[in-house]
Amino acid sequence: QVQLVESGGGVVQPGGSLRLSCATSGSIFRINGMGWYRQAPGKERELVAAISSNGNRNFADSVKGRFGISRNFAWNTMYLQMNSLRLEDTAVYYCYTNGVYGNGTQVTVSS
Repeated sequence: QVQLVESGGGVVQPGGSLRLSCATSGSIFRINGMGWYRQAPGKERELVAAISSNGNRNFADSVKGRFGISRNFAWNTMYLQMNSLRLEDTAVYYCYTNGVYGNGTQVTVSS
């Protein structure tokens, strides 16, 4: 079983940036890919970005060109770089892999 802990959330003005981190522990040798999901109030959880073991990256259309995803080689940490943040990016962001979600970190974009 993998354990995931997110950090880096906070309050930022529109147009600002944040970098989220996801620290892994446990059975990380089983990880083949990881992703970031988010859930806004009253909405379903949605995939924001994902990265595979060979480095392929996928992004939701709503964040393409603004967000980046990366990880260290050993899958110890994964990052979500969020630039040009918009009000609609406000959500709880979750790290995900192998059927496991972290507890999430709140991102609030507000003027």
